[in-house]
Amino acid sequence: MPFQIVLNIIIAIMWMFLSESYQFSTFLVGYLLGIGLLFILRRFIPDSFYMHRVWNFIKLMLLFVRELVLSNIDIVKVVYKPKLDIEPGIFALPIELKSNFEITLLANLITLTPGTLSIAVSDDHTKIYVHAMDIPDVEKSINEIKETFEKAIMEVTR
Repeated sequence: MPFQIVLNIIIAIMWMFLSESYQFSTFLVGYLLGIGLLFILRRFIPDSFYMHRVWNFIKLMLLFVRELVLSNIDIVKVVYKPKLDIEPGIFALPIELKSNFEITLLANLITLTPGTLSIAVSDDHTKIYVHAMDIPDVEKSINEIKETFEKAIMEVTR
């Protein structure tokens, strides 16, 4: 666990002891006070303020929900069209992610989004092969994934 999270939990527990109230609400107040204290003292702590990562994680989850809803709408449009005019295909998505966790997270987010499926990761971990149900423009699809999911994952993990 990162140093700041442990320090924040210790601050919350100390607040519970000082308040002589051992309830979750007291812990929560202490935790929020700890966040404020760590924010004020962030210049003396070597790492970046960890709530930035928490906020970036929340943004990543909201981005995924948005993409999930939009891709579901696109799938429904394709299903209810009288004439099926889609261009399915497989493309190689070049990635800048380094760790196995980052690559796995990106592959899972791609797979969980309807209409796309991550098939494989290259041996050198520089590409993910993606099958898409409709790819009118491969470069546009690559840029969309890189500008949304990959960028958000790097904000959370780095």
